Formats: sequence, C-alpha cells, structure tokens
Amino acid sequence: MFSTHWFWHVRFRMRYGVLVENGTQHSLRNPSMPELIAQGKNLDHRWRRMLPAEVTVLLGRNTSSFRVPWDDRISREHVKITLVGDLLKVEKLPNAANPVFFNGRETTKFELQAGEHFAIGSTTFTLTREAAHVSLDHPNPIHQKTFSSEFLRNVRFRNAEQRIEVLNRLPDIISSAAVNEQDLLNRICTTLLSGITTASTVGFVRCSLKIKKEAADKGKPVKHDRIEETGSIDVLHWDRRGSQTGDFRPSESLIRQAIANEETILHQWKSGERQKVQFTVDLENDWAFVCAIHGDATPGWGIYVTGSQRSSALNSPRDSDADDLQGDIKFCQLVGSVLMNLMQVRQLERRQASLRNFFSPIVMDTMAGQDPDVVLAPKECDVSVMFCDLRGFSKTSEEMEKELFQLLGRVSSSLDVMTGEILKHGGVIGDFHGDAAMGFWGWPLFQPDTAKRAVHAGLAIQAGFRKIESRELGFQVAIGIASGPAVAGKIGSQDQAKVTVFGPVVNLAARLEGLNRTLNSAMLMDRASLDQILTYQATISPEKSIPFRWRSMGWFQPYGMNTSIEVMEVLSNEDELSEEQLAVFSEAMDLFQAGEWNACRKRLMDVPTSDHGRQFLLDHMLSCGDRTPDNWHGIVKLKSK
Repeated sequence: MFSTHWFWHVRFRMRYGVLVENGTQHSLRNPSMPELIAQGKNLDHRWRRMLPAEVTVLLGRNTSSFRVPWDDRISREHVKITLVGDLLKVEKLPNAANPVFFNGRETTKFELQAGEHFAIGSTTFTLTREAAHVSLDHPNPIHQKTFSSEFLRNVRFRNAEQRIEVLNRLPDIISSAAVNEQDLLNRICTTLLSGITTASTVGFVRCSLKIKKEAADKGKPVKHDRIEETGSIDVLHWDRRGSQTGDFRPSESLIRQAIANEETILHQWKSGERQKVQFTVDLENDWAFVCAIHGDATPGWGIYVTGSQRSSALNSPRDSDADDLQGDIKFCQLVGSVLMNLMQVRQLERRQASLRNFFSPIVMDTMAGQDPDVVLAPKECDVSVMFCDLRGFSKTSEEMEKELFQLLGRVSSSLDVMTGEILKHGGVIGDFHGDAAMGFWGWPLFQPDTAKRAVHAGLAIQAGFRKIESRELGFQVAIGIASGPAVAGKIGSQDQAKVTVFGPVVNLAARLEGLNRTLNSAMLMDRASLDQILTYQATISPEKSIPFRWRSMGWFQPYGMNTSIEVMEVLSNEDELSEEQLAVFSEAMDLFQAGEWNACRKRLMDVPTSDHGRQFLLDHMLSCGDRTPDNWHGIVKLKSK
C-alpha cells in the first residue's frame, strides 16, 4: 500500500556548509570542479564560482547566481554558459547589447578550455581548474608568533584610512550578498584581499578536530599536541589576487594548531626555502597566518592568509616583519568576527524559519529573543490534540499507482490545508502519520481555550476540504480531538529531533479520529474538550452561545482501552439537522443508553433517514438481535481500532 511516509521521511539538513541527505554528507565545493573567475576594473569587482556540470546558467548584470552588478556594459542577461566535460560552452543571448570577445575577436558562440578567458565590457571571465590541497609538505617556519585577541585589541593600524575605507564597504557587501553561503564567503574573501595588500591568497578552512580522550578527561586546555591527526580539513572557499594561477596548498599543521588553540598564529620563512617544494604561485610567499573564527555557527573555522614581504625575501624573517603584519592580522580578525556573527544570525534565521513550519506566528513572536533550547524543553501541560486523516486516500492511491507525482501533489495540497489551519488557529504541528497530520494546543504557551481553537481549526479544515473536493482532488477529512494532560516539547537526539506531544490524550485523539469510520461522521471530540469549551465561554462571555453545534454520540470503550468515554460529534453549518431533530436524536440516545431499545427505534423515526447517527444506532441494535444485551450498561465496546 502506498503511504505518504516515504516523502515525509526523506529529510534534508544543511549544517556548516555540508548537505546531509539521509545521513550521507556531500561537500558543497568540489575542489576538482572547474570554476569561473570574474574580474572587473577594481579589486573588489570579482567573484569565483563553481560551475555546475551539464546545467545551463545565465550570466549577466541581474541574473540569479552568475551576476556581474559592477559593469554597466553587461546586459541584464548577456550570455548563457554550460559546462560539458572540461569545456565551457558560451553563447551570447539575442537581446545582449554589447559584444563578447574571445581570443581578441568579437564572437557570439565559442568553447573555453581551462586557462582561457573571454571579456564583456571591462570584465574578464577566466575558466580555471585550480584546486585546494591541504598539505603537510611545508618547510618548518623560521619564525612563529601567536596573537591573542586581547593583544590585537591594542594594536594600532598604520594605514587606518585605507582599512576604514574597506570596512565601510562591509555593510553593502553583506546586504547585497545572496543567502547562498558561498556567495558571502566570496565577497568576504575579496574584502580581505582589498584590506591586506601584501596577501596573495585568502581561504576559508574548517577543521573537524578530534580531542584525545585523556586531555578532555583531565580538563586540560586543548593544545595542538593533544589533537588527533584524523580530523578532516576542508577548504570552504579560496581566492587569490589578480590573474595569478596555480593550486592552493595551505599548511595543514598551521591550520590545526591555530584552530585547536582558537588563536591567530603566524608562520614566516625565507622565500628561497620555499623553492624546495613545488608550490606554483606560493613560491614567492614568505608568510602565512590562520585566524581562528570558531563560533556556534562556524565550528572549527579559520581564515588562512598567505603573502610576501619583499624586503625580507633574501634574509631570515625579523621581528619587525611580524610587527608589520600585526595590522593585517587585526584586520583579518575583525572581518572574521563580522563573518562569524553574520553566520550566527543566519543560523538563527534558518532555525526560526524551520520553526515556522511548526509554530503559529503568535507563538513565534512570543518565543523571539529566547533560548530555543529552554522554550522547547519538554514539560507537562494541559493540551488539546487533533488528528486529521484523509478519507479515500487508499482507494485513490490504488487508482493512481502509475501517477505517483500527481498523487503526491494532491496529498501535499490536502496536508497544506490541515497544517495551515492548525497554525492559523495558534496550534503546533506535532507530526505526520502516514496520510494524517497531528496538531496540538497548550504548548509552549499556556492557552486557556485549547479545545475551542482545535474545534475552530477543524471546522476551517472541513471548509477547506470542501473547496478541494470542488477541484476533484478526491479526498475527505476525518478529525479527532481530545483534551487532557500530556508532555510536550522537543524530543530526540542532537542531530535528529522533533517537536511532539505524548501521553494518553494523544492516543485518545487518534482513536476518536478512527471512530469516524464506525459512525460515518467527520469530526469527533471527547467530553473533556466540550466541557472546557463551555467553561471558557461562560467565563469570557456568558451571554454568547457557542458558535458551533454538537451532539452526544453515546459512550464508547475504545479497543485496547479499559476506560470508556462519552463521544461528542461536532456539527458544521453544512449539516442539515434542525435543532428540533437534534433534540429528538438526544431523546433517542437517552433511551438507547437506558436499554429501552424499542422506544429508541420509535423515536428515531422522527430523525431523517440520511442521518448517520440514526443509522449507527439502528445498525448496532440490529447486530445485537434487536434486543438489549443482558449485561448492557449503555456502553458500546469497539472490537477494532
């Protein structure tokens, strides 16, 4: 049997720039993939983007990802580009105003290999296949210096005006950056290259350090020699100045040491000594530092910066050289702090966005500014629980066995009605069970009218489904509501948790939803829910009547339960029973429970034959041989769920 479990249980999580799909990690940046580098007139008019394989994307001044906003000679959509194997196919769009130049010639369609470029206006676009390789093949530094945050606070910038000018552009850079993390890192990388004039390459790295157990157990500070070497190092993004080419090979030992100690560490060496290894562009570098920017949203992150001080290229590094770099290191730490805080804000925004799928706007506003772990902690409270189930789903799924995506669309539209009304009426989305949705009221905020909210949400769901039926989606809905004490909150592990509620009241709501099949009804609730509604209404506005109708469907003992409950049916305005007919049915119900079944049958003659309540009582009495059982106590014992 087809079930909606299959698509509700496919979960995607975004954590720290890694896509996790069903437990499998996929890196967002494949260092071996070709990339396109755009470079305008100014240093900060630059980006570096990974090219998706076999996907055509648009490049222009106002496109989604490959956007070049700084060049007014580039049209809003200028060319379309497609990576096929190792070649980049470029084609000028018909509406593009200015020419595209390749190999010095104006052309409209061509193919690029790695190392080649084309130009539009004042911007050059270069295809590259450079990669980042974290390496231990680095010479030992002649000079190493560690900079604490306290020390850097007292460092004065030597070229303060230039630093301030770059920092003043940060708000514009941040506001114009896309939500995409890669785009933000690209812009911050360009900012660092603008502010650190001696830097040749800047990269963002992440180290998943593994602390040795003996160090953690003793509560000692985590130093480099107590870090296991098995933790992976990822290069999240990197770029270099100008048109220099070659792979990026940052020092593994420097990265581990700086991030493990959560400090900034500088390594210096002779330029000549670097020639002992093959480092392409890094041949001319004589220093590198890593600035740790560890935070909740940037765990194990660092900024790797490398460059050259030409004055000491032939000599051993001097203390004065390190002093010259102090301003650069302070600038990097300042920009890194901005990035760390921005990533934290974005993480909170993502968390809040995900919570909007479960909580109503009123609840979200109340929770704003509070610690989610505290607010979402499980606690005991009085709740009203609703189960909504699709009727006709099994039949429809069999009929649409070969049209599963269309079926998915229908189910999604139906569940949207359910969840939308639960949230609109101040509820919480608790879970999905097959083709059913569960919502509840009374947590994380106290609500004195939980049952009233649940019933109003149920009536709104029914109204929504009547519209769905008019679009021939083929489903109806059955609803069960129960009220009582329960435990609600975020339950699960750190990586896999959900907001839900549990307790006998949850099981009761599910049984009431299932009882709709037996009674051929649409919405049932327990007596506790009705009593709460009547009490609340009498408290706030005793002169007003309850804005919906109901009737008792009798006492039932659900299958597998030892206790019996009085079941109330909620009637919508679409129900054709008049008040007089409801009164007659109530009299017949009293006779039924008293065991006076002959009198009950006679009284039911004045209830319309189309009424499902009338039909249930007649069918039940017939199943008992039209005579009251000897051990009759007015309770219908259900033989199945």
